Amino acid sequence: MTKNFLRRLLNRALHSLARALPGGRSLRPALHRMRGVKISGDVWIGDDVYLDNEHPDCIEIHEHAVISLKSIILGHTKGRGRVIIERDAFIGPLVVVACTGNKEIRIGEGAVISAGAIITSSVAAHTIMASPRVTAVGRSMVPYWDTTYLEFMGGLEPIRPPGSSANAHTTPASPSPSTAPNPPRDMDK
Repeated sequence: MTKNFLRRLLNRALHSLARALPGGRSLRPALHRMRGVKISGDVWIGDDVYLDNEHPDCIEIHEHAVISLKSIILGHTKGRGRVIIERDAFIGPLVVVACTGNKEIRIGEGAVISAGAIITSSVAAHTIMASPRVTAVGRSMVPYWDTTYLEFMGGLEPIRPPGSSANAHTTPASPSPSTAPNPPRDMDK
């Protein structure tokens, strides 16, 4: 279903207003309802919350749900899906909920999603979801600014666990294939 240009433009204007104006329990929910988000009862929508721009009708928010500051709720990636935030659920600051096409993500009643979490599948009722804590894994001995990729990567050192026999200051880190991008082939020349 393709929306006409004027409706899409109106949705974006209302969305911009909802992200910036005050009224977490009043004005913001009202503006999102006008966009097509299904909101039942009294909810709280924090500052700068992004509720799917293209398909706001893919999002459903139930009574007493809280969506905190700068969270992102996407009802579609690679096709329309559906995100349902049930009664009394709490979405913390900077949370991303992303739903793929023909899938439903349900944040269960009373569930709590802690700050910075990324949710791509349903969360059971009354479950607390938290991202792993950030940990130090290495030291950067070469500044990132004004260096090539290879110079920067060559200046990385791993942090060794206490009691390790290897000296952490003499062995350069090897970037993990899952965490570091591969340099472009022309940089190897």
